[in-house]
Amino acid sequence: MKIWVKWLLLGILSVVFGVFVLANPIAASITVTMLAGVMFAISGGFQLFAGFGEDGAMAKLLGIGLGVLMLLLGASLLFRPLEGVISLATLVTILFAANGILRLITSFQMRETPFFWPMLLSGALSVLLAGYIVANFFEIAPALLGMLLGIELLFNGVGLIVLAFFLRTVRGALKDKLDSRLNK
Repeated sequence: MKIWVKWLLLGILSVVFGVFVLANPIAASITVTMLAGVMFAISGGFQLFAGFGEDGAMAKLLGIGLGVLMLLLGASLLFRPLEGVISLATLVTILFAANGILRLITSFQMRETPFFWPMLLSGALSVLLAGYIVANFFEIAPALLGMLLGIELLFNGVGLIVLAFFLRTVRGALKDKLDSRLNK
């Protein structure tokens, strides 16, 4: 199978999963939260194991403490996924706001460049999105993580499909160029 076909199939699969996730964003949010809980629990277990192997009392104490904290966080997300969805949605909202504010600040440092307006607009939209989420938090929060995952899967899929067609076009153009040089 040609490489561009593999990228095309992966892109189509990503788009299909994106549509599937957007069809039920609350279930996807709970799934994302439980997956995060599993990852925190696994990494907490590894951190706990590594903490016992540390030299020095302070390093051992910090390593074990971090491992226990990560295990507790993972268990919390696994055994109380709805509360975890709300916690993660709050964190995502804070990150949107902080990222938007940083882009607004950065835009004013770029005033004399042609990148000022795109950066300003990007930052303002992130801050407005965070404000919209805060204003409608209890309606949006349960589905927020699922919606973001679905949108990311759609964008990723479209990007991979474009990459596949680009690779097919470039490969054909390179082959034509090579053939013309060989025939000279």
